[in-house]
Amino acid sequence: MNRPDSGSPDQGANQDDAVWLDLVARLEEKPATPTGAADASPGPDAMGNDPETPGPAGPEAVAGSGRSATFRDFDPLGLAGTAPTELSAAERQAATPGAGDGRQADAGERTGADSQGGPAAFGPRDYAAEDDAGDFVPEEPPSLAGTDPLTMLAWLGAIGAPIALLLAVMFWRSAPLLAIVGMVAVFILAVVYLIMKLPQEKDENDDGARV
Repeated sequence: MNRPDSGSPDQGANQDDAVWLDLVARLEEKPATPTGAADASPGPDAMGNDPETPGPAGPEAVAGSGRSATFRDFDPLGLAGTAPTELSAAERQAATPGAGDGRQADAGERTGADSQGGPAAFGPRDYAAEDDAGDFVPEEPPSLAGTDPLTMLAWLGAIGAPIALLLAVMFWRSAPLLAIVGMVAVFILAVVYLIMKLPQEKDENDDGARV
């Protein structure tokens, strides 16, 4: 039987596959410590590294341990500290007796206090908001009975003339030209009169807060 050539491509490929499978197996295997061997000092591994010699921290130190890397593996100085453990909702409710009834009672008390004008509910703002309006009382509008008759007629002409003109265009197509001109003239005169009635001088005591 003829032996295959040691330098053939097939043999080189088989050796590469064997090395790769061996590397994968060593990375995936979990280190098992036999009983009674905990006190014995481990010897150097297959790669010639002594486990007792501190190695570099990081992915290289975790690669051969068979476990996933955590944040502590990249924190050699221990600056991260211990993360607080957050309790679940069931654990918090079990730790506080009557938590469900207490929450409902607190919600009812807060609702009652707010509806009765009492102190505000617990939270970021646990005080009653100040009323910005204060004691401000708006002035009553002037009565229409004491309005100048000419001013009232001017307002009626300024508002009624456009409405009458629109209704004439929609429903009174045969309206005489004199009626159309009269509506336009009434509107113009009413607007001019209202503009002339505007105050010409500004009141010195008026701060512009009122319209």
